[in-house]
Amino acid sequence: MARFRYTMQNILNIKEKMETQAKQQFGEAKRLLDIEEDALAELYRRREEIERHAVEVLQGDLDMHEIEDSQMSRIICDQKIADQQIKVSRAEAALERARAELEEAVKERKTHEKLKEKQFDEFIREENRAESKSIDELTTYTYGQKVTEDG
Repeated sequence: MARFRYTMQNILNIKEKMETQAKQQFGEAKRLLDIEEDALAELYRRREEIERHAVEVLQGDLDMHEIEDSQMSRIICDQKIADQQIKVSRAEAALERARAELEEAVKERKTHEKLKEKQFDEFIREENRAESKSIDELTTYTYGQKVTEDG
């Protein structure tokens, strides 16, 4: 029996490597998004602390410096939150691009695997046809030998 050899195996190998790279890029994009979201959550926690402190300042003796510092801290924190929200949005967009690339790589790999499967099925059919033909020829030859011996 002949050995099956997929004619585009090198392309399938490349597609598998591309899928692996896309998985790694997706994982890295997800990791970066998690980092940016954690930083945003930390800024929100910090903002809550600043607001609690501002309430405490207003409830105690009125110290204008402390009130101004509290307001400035809140403004700065709000700006940092706005900047961090932009970073999170960019990280989400990068994650979506990585997801799309991964989906495309998976689709291409599966397409080549289907082609390989079809080529293998055709190979098996050809092998079966060749085997049937050999058996038929052998049967015809054997039957022909018996006829000439008997005849």
